[in-house]
Amino acid sequence: MSRPYSTKFLSELDSADDTYRIGYRIAKVCVTANLPAKYVAAALDVSRATVHNWFRGAVLRGKNQDLALAFIRLVEKDLEAGVLPAKSVKKAKAYIEDMIGRSI
Repeated sequence: MSRPYSTKFLSELDSADDTYRIGYRIAKVCVTANLPAKYVAAALDVSRATVHNWFRGAVLRGKNQDLALAFIRLVEKDLEAGVLPAKSVKKAKAYIEDMIGRSI
């Protein structure tokens, strides 16, 4: 079962002044869309720890950067369309599975 984002993390994210970094952008869109890092990691084919590092400002390189930007665009589009935020962890998982076309 995925845990919700911690109050401390949300506070750090709100006060992040380095918002041009992709990791912060993906963190903000995932919080807004209610998508757990565990499922985001599956969508981006990286570890959950890697996603958490990005959320805290670690640099994305190469193909991960391109994939993360595409992910951000898709999630933002679905936020605007009202498909997101996910109403539950189960719906978040289903959303990601539909996005990547396989079970996680």
